[in-house]
Amino acid sequence: MTADITQITRRAREAARPLGRLDRQHKDRALEAIAAGLRDSATSLLGANEHDLTRSRETGLSAALQDRLRLTPERIEGLAQAVEEIIRLEDPIGRVVQGRTLPNGLRLSQVAVPLGVIGVIYEARPNVTVDIAALALKSGNAVILRGGSAAMATNEMLLNVIRDALRSADIPVDAVQTIDPLGREGATELMTTRGSVDVLIPRGGHELIQHVVNNSRVPVIETGEGNVHVYVDATADPRKAREIVVNAKTHRPSVCNAAETLLLHAQAEQAGKESLAALADAGVVLHLDQRAAQWMPTGSGVAESATEEHYRTEFLDLEMSVAVVDTIDEAISHIHRYSTGHTEAIVTDSASAADQFIAEVDAAAVIVNASTRFTDGGEFGLGAEVGISTQKTHARGPMGMAELTTTKWVVRGDGQTR
Repeated sequence: MTADITQITRRAREAARPLGRLDRQHKDRALEAIAAGLRDSATSLLGANEHDLTRSRETGLSAALQDRLRLTPERIEGLAQAVEEIIRLEDPIGRVVQGRTLPNGLRLSQVAVPLGVIGVIYEARPNVTVDIAALALKSGNAVILRGGSAAMATNEMLLNVIRDALRSADIPVDAVQTIDPLGREGATELMTTRGSVDVLIPRGGHELIQHVVNNSRVPVIETGEGNVHVYVDATADPRKAREIVVNAKTHRPSVCNAAETLLLHAQAEQAGKESLAALADAGVVLHLDQRAAQWMPTGSGVAESATEEHYRTEFLDLEMSVAVVDTIDEAISHIHRYSTGHTEAIVTDSASAADQFIAEVDAAAVIVNASTRFTDGGEFGLGAEVGISTQKTHARGPMGMAELTTTKWVVRGDGQTR
């Protein structure tokens, strides 16, 4: 490792030790200072963010990433409120997962403890800087951030706000550090710091996530892409289906829980027609199979024939693929073939169809009669999220503070020997 990475990881490890012992009141004071600092620095943050946005437009950053990069007064207030929500949550450290007394008198307890030092690699998402720093602080972890060049100015100012808050609460400022000045080389080197960094979490597109998963020597929690489906069953109420589908696609199309494929049961023609018309009115480009094309209102919107590639694509934009299926089994088979295991939704008035969908669809979140946009740490009451894990070990779905902990066994005896 280079001297820079060695020093950063060493400082993080040193900060993690006292951080893991802090009581809730001490950590919450620092979080209160972060929320206040975000509000007090809103004007400066918007200026730094506009600098990043201008540069991103000049370099051709995609519209989806520009949307994720963009801060507004409302988004800054949302970040501050998310930090305050974390303050209201219980401290996960020290929670007893299970406990018992053995016949020999030994008293066992399995308790939650911090992971230690967490590395997070992400791109064009300044909200992640705040969310992860706050969650890591409350769960007693030190964190090393790599936020990418697109958000360099914004993240630098956010880091200053966070570290000033830590300093004001007498918490080691190196509990939150960045390797952004070290560029991609620094991120690649961070992946080799096994033993210095306890876990690495990538957040971003397919290329970034797979690069980290395939090259890291540090254990990785894989956050996934969102090739998300909404299936409208034969019994679905047309109005309910239309509103759910439009919200799932258009509420914020650049994020991973936005719907990318609409599956319509062949007997849900009215729901299908209303949903397609509403999507077209909202400006969504539709990629339709032959039967779905027959339900498209004449002269409405932009539509073209769906291809295999469309069903595999996470558009992150106002585009959507559409297919008509004859049975719920066919819908589930389609989902199994193309899903990334993030979020899958069914709209139905049939309890048996909902139960089958829940039982057979393999995803981190399965939603019945609601928008896929609810798969989110804040919406799930976690305060914020580190990411949405699509793997099946340690953590799955939105990752909050509990997912930033591991456990240790504590054994209390009175002279017992074996």
